[in-house]
Amino acid sequence: MDLTVVSYAIYLLISLGLTVWVARTLSRNGRVFLADVLHGNEKLADAVNHLLVVGFYLVNLGFIALYLRDDSTITDTRGVFEALSRNLGVVLLVLGVMHLGNVYALNKFRRRGIMDREQVPPVPPQGYAGEQGPWAAPVSPAGGH
Repeated sequence: MDLTVVSYAIYLLISLGLTVWVARTLSRNGRVFLADVLHGNEKLADAVNHLLVVGFYLVNLGFIALYLRDDSTITDTRGVFEALSRNLGVVLLVLGVMHLGNVYALNKFRRRGIMDREQVPPVPPQGYAGEQGPWAAPVSPAGGH
């Protein structure tokens, strides 16, 4: 068997295994994070989590498939290891960047949600006794203050 094909097979096995492992880890641990971001809405957290996992798989599997091609011919064991380290290194970097991007985006949503929960409703302005409008101070029926 051609060593280039062996390199492709090993690359696919390792990169697919890594993608599945990372996706399952992110899904399992990210669910808790999403539930917090979505104010405890478990059903919505599960739906968003599933959509994120599907998107993660699509992008990573597409990248793995596109990056499979290698223009060089591998003639020895050293070439197999060099091709694998180059290709797997790029796949790992892409997985890491995608993970950091997801965490960054979710953290922004979480911070916005925390700020929304902590905001005190605005206090209406205090009006003067003779002013008209919704901001005016209440006047007693007898005209006194």
